[in-house]
Amino acid sequence: MDTWYERLGTLDSLFLELEDRSAHMHVGAVAIFEGPPPPYRDLLRLIGARLDSVPRYRQRVMSVPGRVGRPVWVDETQFDLEYHLRHTALPAPGGIEELKKLAGRLLSQALDRDKPLWEMWLVEGLGDSRFAIVSKTHHAMLDGVSGVDLATVLMDTEPNATPPEAPKPWTPRKAPPASELLIDSVRGQLSNPLKMARDALEPNSEAVKVLGQLFSGLKPLLGVVSMGMAPPSPLNVPIGPHRRFEMLELTLLEVKEVRAALGGTVNDVILATVSGALRSWLSARGETPALDLRVLVPVSMRAETARGTFGNQVSAVFCPLPVTEADPVERLRKVREAMKGVKESGQAVGAHALSRLGDFAPPTLLAQASRLQAVTRMFNLVVTNVPGPQFPLYLLGKRMLRCYPQVPLAAQQAVGIALLSYDGRIGVGLIGDADAARDLEGLAAAMRGALEELKVRASGVRRQASGGEPARPAGI
Repeated sequence: MDTWYERLGTLDSLFLELEDRSAHMHVGAVAIFEGPPPPYRDLLRLIGARLDSVPRYRQRVMSVPGRVGRPVWVDETQFDLEYHLRHTALPAPGGIEELKKLAGRLLSQALDRDKPLWEMWLVEGLGDSRFAIVSKTHHAMLDGVSGVDLATVLMDTEPNATPPEAPKPWTPRKAPPASELLIDSVRGQLSNPLKMARDALEPNSEAVKVLGQLFSGLKPLLGVVSMGMAPPSPLNVPIGPHRRFEMLELTLLEVKEVRAALGGTVNDVILATVSGALRSWLSARGETPALDLRVLVPVSMRAETARGTFGNQVSAVFCPLPVTEADPVERLRKVREAMKGVKESGQAVGAHALSRLGDFAPPTLLAQASRLQAVTRMFNLVVTNVPGPQFPLYLLGKRMLRCYPQVPLAAQQAVGIALLSYDGRIGVGLIGDADAARDLEGLAAAMRGALEELKVRASGVRRQASGGEPARPAGI
């Protein structure tokens, strides 16, 4: 029987390298559903029946001997669905607070590298005739935008309660012997740069496109490097392996109303809200910001034709967060102008091209790059905002009411913020180090307050536009 494997991309490999005892590189989500929980066996059958649509979920990572090549995906010959789908219940009295505590504990645990890199829990005991699904998947398997598509493999757009079909038989393909991986990796290290050089001489080749993207983004990339390390902040301290998880909900319509009245994009309003929330939260802790922060904002580079495919096709841009600005409208203006400049600079395209060039770099350089990231902090925190479906989704006939995503914490990153819009609402997942972010619920309250500030100012602008009392100028 022929052997099969698929090599990880540069960015996927880097996510594996970035992981250590304290920094876990999995993304996750807590989804809440309406109605009593489905039988565990029914959910097992559903996942088993649909795994053909997500083959990566039955594959594991295999390393190359001596780490002379990027790791590869191989089929898991001992795949056990019951290991990946667990069944649990909240302790009495149950409820949202107990769910958040459970999510914090589950998201604190690193995924087992010897198995497919995902886990899911069916959670009972939530009360009010509801149940939850807590899931986590290693970032090496997917990016945020792709992840939403993959999650919907298990979901339906109609409340179909028909029992799931029996899973189809599946036969894992044979993994290559270590010697074969070693030889292929060495051959690839030698041939890829030569192929890149040959292709670069051919007009309209992929290599020419990559190099063009890189050179067009070189200036903004050099600009990022020239910014140096992100400013010192209470958010950037050594972290441990344990996490706290907080959930809150915003209304997409309210965010759009602020955008319509004050300008910018939905993402600009979100970043301005985060800025105001961090300013308020840190000030309440006696740590009033003296310098603006720098946020990393992931940007999907996945073409529409590639939606639902595997592997990370994500880049990132850096944006200042004006946490020193007291006026909410001025904060939004500063965010809007900064993001406009970032988009026009081509920073994301250049960074994406640079990551693709990494396919030709020795794996040892990836390991060194991951260690360099831990000591050379380029940003203070990650804020990711993923647009999800604006219609209801169902799991075994049960409607999903809310979904709160989770972003990984890198080394010396005490807080991460992830947002997912779904069915007219925005679910916000706040992840924090268990010690450095003990008051994470205060940040959730601060986000609500910061959006409320913007809503009040937006309503003043609307009154002025309709001939009512004049709105107060920014800063007064």
